[in-house]
Amino acid sequence: MKLRSLRVESQPQLMIIPMIDIIFFLLVFFMMSTLYMVEQHTIPVNLPQAAAVQQDKAQSVNITVLQDGRIVFEQEEIALPLLAKRVTAALNQQPDTVFTLRADKQTNYEKVVAALDEIKLAGARRIALASELKRGN
Repeated sequence: MKLRSLRVESQPQLMIIPMIDIIFFLLVFFMMSTLYMVEQHTIPVNLPQAAAVQQDKAQSVNITVLQDGRIVFEQEEIALPLLAKRVTAALNQQPDTVFTLRADKQTNYEKVVAALDEIKLAGARRIALASELKRGN
């Protein structure tokens, strides 16, 4: 009987403050790590460089003119005459869509102008030309 009284009868305490600190640390860690995991799903092309480059954060549709003149609408290769129909369909879904025209710097200028012409004929009013930021001289 005497042995029971010598034992400590208190219950262990759960320290909530360090647990909250660990949870906030994990939350910040996962938020920061997901920022670097964002992947741009576009066709890789060598864009020309420009000094005044801005990145548009609005809803945009990528249209890429490859070096050999082929046209890729988002991730699907299409013929030039179908480009206007695809642009019209995208505008019907969301009228304020920005169309980003990406062209390889080795592409024939005529192909880029033809794609731009088709986009404009389809009724697009918000068109951006993609380029890379020109680094120092």
